[in-house]
Amino acid sequence: MVSFNKAAFENSFNTMLMLQEQMERMSRVYVDQATGISAETKNAVNEWTQLYKKGLGDFKAMIDENFKKVESVL
Repeated sequence: MVSFNKAAFENSFNTMLMLQEQMERMSRVYVDQATGISAETKNAVNEWTQLYKKGLGDFKAMIDENFKKVESVL
């Protein structure tokens, strides 16, 4: 049961990650091509993207650690 839940999480997380990467590419192209967006706004978008990636990485690490704990207990 734990293996099934872990696989389901991995699949869902990877799908979410692919969607996030696609949105990042689209927003980067939009921001780079838009003429009315200031450098400050571009930097804010890039910072937001980096923070989001860090949050996803931290979340994934926490989930992986907790799956290991559950597997060791069982």
